[in-house]
Amino acid sequence: MDVIVPSSINALNGTTVKIPCTFTSCYKMDVTRFAMNWTYQESSNDTEETVMSYYKKKGMVALQTNPFGERVMFAGNLDKNDLSITLSDVQLEDEGIFNCYVRNPPDRVQGHGIIHLKVVTELPPPRDSTIAVAIGASVGGALALLILSMVVVKCLRRHMKPELIAEEKTEEEGKLDPDVVAEEGTKQA
Repeated sequence: MDVIVPSSINALNGTTVKIPCTFTSCYKMDVTRFAMNWTYQESSNDTEETVMSYYKKKGMVALQTNPFGERVMFAGNLDKNDLSITLSDVQLEDEGIFNCYVRNPPDRVQGHGIIHLKVVTELPPPRDSTIAVAIGASVGGALALLILSMVVVKCLRRHMKPELIAEEKTEEEGKLDPDVVAEEGTKQA
């Protein structure tokens, strides 16, 4: 069993954020045996408070004693192994650790995903990758031109001097042929 979650999420104060959690299993989900819990803790040293659980007869239910009240809702799709939740009207105090626990028998191991929610008053600007793309394109283009020029030079040499290539091959073959080497040895003597 694998639980797939992002390690951290930035949420803008006052907005709604989706906290994703999906899982993969070798076994099809059996709703009569399946178990799932979302928990929250302010920091890694605090105790976990259950936020939402799955019940056979009721499905996914937010616990009434959870620290977020009605602001937390199930946003996933059990048929697609999606256990995501949303937290609306995010507050600075909501920052903390969300845990997604999944048990899907006959899987022996309980899956566990940990998401750090960071609440910000401004979202960071998106990264501008224009310079990186320009540099990559320049280097790639230069390498392509170098390779192309090497291929063109090699082709021109072959087409312009076929007799030289034939002579070179003959000389190379002569060097390796023992009869030719023996004849050259008697000529020099």
